[in-house]
Amino acid sequence: MAESKSVVIAALIANGAIAVLKFLGFLLTGSAAMLSETYHSVSDTGNQVFLLIGIRYSNRDASRGHPFGYGKAEFFYSFLVSVLLFGIAGWESAKHGYNAVMHPHPVDQGSATLLGATFPAVWVNYSVLLGAIAFETYALKKAYAGMKKDIEEHEWSGLAEAFKKTSNVTTLTAFTEDTIAMAGAGFALVGIYLSRVTGNPIFDAVSALLIGIMLMGFAIALAWENKRLLLGESLPKSEEQELREIIEGWDGVARIVDFRTVIFGPDDVLLTADVAFEKGIATAEMDEKITDLEDALVEANKSVFKVYIEPESRQRRRQDEAAE
Repeated sequence: MAESKSVVIAALIANGAIAVLKFLGFLLTGSAAMLSETYHSVSDTGNQVFLLIGIRYSNRDASRGHPFGYGKAEFFYSFLVSVLLFGIAGWESAKHGYNAVMHPHPVDQGSATLLGATFPAVWVNYSVLLGAIAFETYALKKAYAGMKKDIEEHEWSGLAEAFKKTSNVTTLTAFTEDTIAMAGAGFALVGIYLSRVTGNPIFDAVSALLIGIMLMGFAIALAWENKRLLLGESLPKSEEQELREIIEGWDGVARIVDFRTVIFGPDDVLLTADVAFEKGIATAEMDEKITDLEDALVEANKSVFKVYIEPESRQRRRQDEAAE
């Protein structure tokens, strides 16, 4: 959790500073790409605030109304981030870029003065975008470290598998935002440069449109990943199989009747299992075996925070044997 929070704070600081600088660049040159990037950074800054709220809210203790805690708050606020990323940054950027493509206007080739020095105004855009890439590189490095930790812990093949299976949506969201932020700054830098060199504003306009489309695409993918967790997804099949094998190999266990896992938050997994024990085991001994088994399951998977093992009733056992 501390790792996720540091990732979000790093991104918040970077995006807040970058948003101000990008808007300054837009005011000086009127670049469509710089305005799209301003929308992008303003949205990202607000998104980091939502992620921090989600982390804070998810740390609340379990209550009568929420007996398994508030872990899903992170999923909810991450889902809001994807909606805002699409609605504010993506849609507004794409709309502005489309208008610029249909009605192109020259990018200001004037000059700016700072501390008595006069220089082409477009240099402000170059400096801001290069600085944005540097800031985002720092934030992305922090986010990647968090993703890499999850990959190594779960022995996933890489980022593609982690994107599909991770429940650490805060780090996933920060990593996604930082990646598209770097790509967006790159698009804007190329578009502005080509427009200045050729004198054709279409390059600046197209880069603004591409930034918007890219943002909307990533927002949809991020929303889809949060949807699976909000609806109550189970652990990945490979992790469930490892836990099933522990139960099946436990002394006194005859078979598993039912087995389920549900993700309630990052590193918060509920496991329930109906287990048929061998005949002749006394009640006291069975209780001891269940307690030891529950401890072993929690130890085997650090994400599991609660285990319920229900011994199969004798009546249910007779019914199953008769059916066989």
